[in-house]
Amino acid sequence: MTPPGQARPTLRDVAERAGVSVSTASLVFSGKGPVAEATAIRVREAAAALGFTGPNPLASSLRQGRAGAVGVLVEGRLRTAFRDPFGIAVLDGLAEVLESVPTGMLLLGQPTDDLDTVVQQLSGLALDAVVFSLCGPGEHPAVGHLASRGIPMFSTGVPGDRRVTQVRVDERAAGAEVARHVRELGHRRVAHVAMPLTYRSVAGAVPDTEVSAKDVTIPSTGRLIGFRDVFGPGAEAVQTGDGSSVEGGIAMGRLLLDRPAGRRPTAVVCQSDVIAAGVVIAAEELGLRVPADLSVTGFDGVDLPWLPHRLTTMDQRGREKGRVLGDLVRRRLEGRRVRSVTQPVTLRVGSTTAPPP
Repeated sequence: MTPPGQARPTLRDVAERAGVSVSTASLVFSGKGPVAEATAIRVREAAAALGFTGPNPLASSLRQGRAGAVGVLVEGRLRTAFRDPFGIAVLDGLAEVLESVPTGMLLLGQPTDDLDTVVQQLSGLALDAVVFSLCGPGEHPAVGHLASRGIPMFSTGVPGDRRVTQVRVDERAAGAEVARHVRELGHRRVAHVAMPLTYRSVAGAVPDTEVSAKDVTIPSTGRLIGFRDVFGPGAEAVQTGDGSSVEGGIAMGRLLLDRPAGRRPTAVVCQSDVIAAGVVIAAEELGLRVPADLSVTGFDGVDLPWLPHRLTTMDQRGREKGRVLGDLVRRRLEGRRVRSVTQPVTLRVGSTTAPPP
């Protein structure tokens, strides 16, 4: 092991100590060429004496023109990244395509309270591309950093920067379509549960200052604006404080439903299926029947086998979305030009919506 403060030994140092050329020492470590066993032993002994553990992977990647890894930034911290089945479906589809490149996936979390730490993480990594997976802020400090290094970027809608190749959904149109379904059933007292509109958002009522038409491509904002296109700008909306989660749905469900019958909504439109599942749980804990007393809709189209309902939802086919994202990455790594695409979504009517009581 190299002592602190001492320069890391190089392959050239090993070659000189072993009395061989640098190319011969390189062949010993790569295993890609014939080297006499006695020579190989001499090189390994020299490496051990110097504390040399192998060629610098960053330097190797620069010589080859490929790092062999795609960075994937998931929303929030890594310990919560695998709670959302839609997020898992997207990663599954992405991994399926990247396996054929072949390249690895390096998962990185995004602590919502300090995005600058993401830039610090990325600065020390050799990457072929970076994927911003799922929802997040409309702007991200990592975009400028990655662009300056010439690293291609891809996302599922955000950050909304022209330098990032997108697999988008028409969030506003999709939000309006599911809201129209609820309205056509006869509901007029309807509330909306959003994911956080910004990284600074806190759980509770959505402030008007956080809703801007210029952010309509951001999933949380676009879906809310689409909902209000149908039910009006004053329609009640709250947001979770922790992204897309069952716990956030339960908390906001209690906030909206623990009221006298004449003041609580007869339907709740949610921005994800897991949030919708939380609202269903909160409703049933309060003695409300779904859909007899309350209709609930989601967004994503994931399977929730533990929920005794089939959600009415907007199906955006997560695994297919991941495959489309992976195909864009693959083609870009092959040197081809790629463009953003808009993915279609489909309203799937389940057992959680019905006419109001």
